Amino acid sequence: MTPGAAVPRVLRAAALLLGLAALGATFWHGLAEPGTALAFGTLVAAGELARWGGGAPDTGAPAVDEDLRESEPAPLGAAGALAYALLGASAGTPTTHGVLQTVAVVLAGALAGIVPHIARGRGPGRDHLARRVLTAGFAALCFQPLYNSGVLTEHLGQGPAYVLFLLLLLVLTALCDAVLAALVLRARTGHPYGSVLRDELHGLLGIRSAVCATGAVMALAVAAAGLWALPVLAVPLLLTQVSHRRYAAVRTVNRQTIASLARATEIAGCTAPGHAHRVAALSTAVGRELGLTGPELTVLEHAALMHDIGQLSLVDPVPGGATAQLPAEEQRRIALLGGEVVRRTGVPAAVALVVERQADPYREQPRAARIVRVVNAYDDLVGAGADAGAGAALGALERLRLGTARDYHPDVVECLARVLARGGAPGVTSAAPG
Repeated sequence: MTPGAAVPRVLRAAALLLGLAALGATFWHGLAEPGTALAFGTLVAAGELARWGGGAPDTGAPAVDEDLRESEPAPLGAAGALAYALLGASAGTPTTHGVLQTVAVVLAGALAGIVPHIARGRGPGRDHLARRVLTAGFAALCFQPLYNSGVLTEHLGQGPAYVLFLLLLLVLTALCDAVLAALVLRARTGHPYGSVLRDELHGLLGIRSAVCATGAVMALAVAAAGLWALPVLAVPLLLTQVSHRRYAAVRTVNRQTIASLARATEIAGCTAPGHAHRVAALSTAVGRELGLTGPELTVLEHAALMHDIGQLSLVDPVPGGATAQLPAEEQRRIALLGGEVVRRTGVPAAVALVVERQADPYREQPRAARIVRVVNAYDDLVGAGADAGAGAALGALERLRLGTARDYHPDVVECLARVLARGGAPGVTSAAPG
């Protein structure tokens, strides 16, 4: 069981209790401003209907493309939920919907938009819905009581101070969602919480910042001009979502191409089955442990998948594909051949650089090349990969530690040991070194 595995269940239970309480209270007291509630509920439902699909096809490689990771697959729905939570008036008339009705409308709209996806077998996970409910509830709790009691308008008015207050709430809500997302991701993957949280905070600079800004603008526009402002403001975000989805599809195809090239060495008999996938998964886990995020992890993953592609240029295959046990000059020759092959495939030059530098002395290597070299050597020394026993893992780590004077960076070796002690990388069974 991964660390914090109970956290998602707690979050889902909290969201369920909050949702049931909200639906019950709304049913009992009736809807305040039904037209406004219907408009925002429809917007949330439309956003969920327009969400991008249930994930990329399995390529056999770990998906670590942080800038395209679907942490917010329904930005229009998220913006609509946030706007309703921060809505204080409609066309100059104060609203009175409150916290529980906000949660009820968001939950009903999200469920209405999710059902068609579930019918096609591509529905989002329960954690996504729980985050939507809890985040909307948090924003509404911070805003609605203050607005409905008149405290906000009395002290801040409707000018710049009011807008600054909304911006502060947006930042707090975004941080709340990032913390929830990091907790869920840590429970699912076992990655260190600090590394996962850094990824989520880094993601705030992407499409989620547009979501927050659009939500605030929607709330202010409806307060001043009425509900007709909703479709006008929703269209740009919807177009952005469609463009981002196409970009994600292109990147998915690139990842599939790289994974196919990585398997070519296995099909040709140059490397052991699953070697490239194991090296990529463990390298990614080590990279997270060392603080790599976003594009750095993507480059690391792709380079790890293609690190042995230079063996396709050899006349005589390396026995077992274990390049770590070759003389240093031969390792460097294979790495340079691999870098040349990678450059001709159209893969970014940063990936080719890591591949061709993986056999250099570690003091001369970029950080990603250090990681690939250590993890590749570990898998070569273990030999049996996922079926290796703890004794083989311990022996391999000891040999890596003995090589830290010149070949393997000591920090990377110790980081690999910590990753293995926690059970390795997701989707790769590794013998714990004890």
